[in-house]
Amino acid sequence: MNQHSLFINDQHHQLHLRHIWCKPGGIPILMLHGTIENGKIFYTHSGKGLACYLAEQGFDVYVADFRGKGNSTPSIKEDSSHGQHEMITQDIPLFIKEVGKINNQPMHVICHSWGGVLFASALTRFPELLPTIASNICFGTKRSVLTSGIEKTLKVDWLWNRIAPRLAKRKGFIDAKKLKFGAESETLQFLQESIDWVKPGSWQDSTDNFNYKNAAKAINWPPTWHITGIADKVLGNVSDVKAFINESDNSEALLSLLSKKGGNALNYDHINILTHPLSVTDHFPDVVQWLNKHTIC
Repeated sequence: MNQHSLFINDQHHQLHLRHIWCKPGGIPILMLHGTIENGKIFYTHSGKGLACYLAEQGFDVYVADFRGKGNSTPSIKEDSSHGQHEMITQDIPLFIKEVGKINNQPMHVICHSWGGVLFASALTRFPELLPTIASNICFGTKRSVLTSGIEKTLKVDWLWNRIAPRLAKRKGFIDAKKLKFGAESETLQFLQESIDWVKPGSWQDSTDNFNYKNAAKAINWPPTWHITGIADKVLGNVSDVKAFINESDNSEALLSLLSKKGGNALNYDHINILTHPLSVTDHFPDVVQWLNKHTIC
């Protein structure tokens, strides 16, 4: 297996893509991570993870680090003057164009959590990107958290919506890794923008008031598969995933809930749905079948 890093220049930012492949000429896959994490949710240097698994199956895989995350530079600690608006309007179009420049075939896009919201938002803003997308798979993707309960109150209402932005005001960002509730920092701007969306309300850009929900009505979505785990009670609760599918006006989207009762190896949660060793023989082969079925030759 081969791995190396690519960098895309965007003014003083360098956006990182981890290129993973076994043989040249494979069908391209772009992977987008979620909040308080980076592209490592999909791969390890030692060859583990969904990205590496797909490379072994012959795909040409590109794992993104959004600006300030992972190996993208400068880090959020060095420059925190950006948020999800830049991820939607700059990062994702640049990643798609770069992959298309290297591998001139329609690409599949695989997202985790908030990465799926950002990707859907980018497609509604830039429908000219649609012909380059063969399909989209989202793991644990929701926009608003509509569920209730103690875990939701602690993780979302208190930690994310109240405590995190207060802490971020001190330096312009929150160091989630240092505080032991995530792998990456997030900027204050991102926190404020994402909180507006996590709370029940309009799917609209706070920077320029672009209305994503209205724009989504005109989108002819690529084949879309949402996957979440039954043990994911808050960050990718199946009812919230359904709500996002409906909000996106993507009636053809497929939704799968992974559980022991449904025949899976375990009751997956928000993270181990991508990282558990059993995933390789459980649902990862189904992902390959989906990708092969929806590959555009």
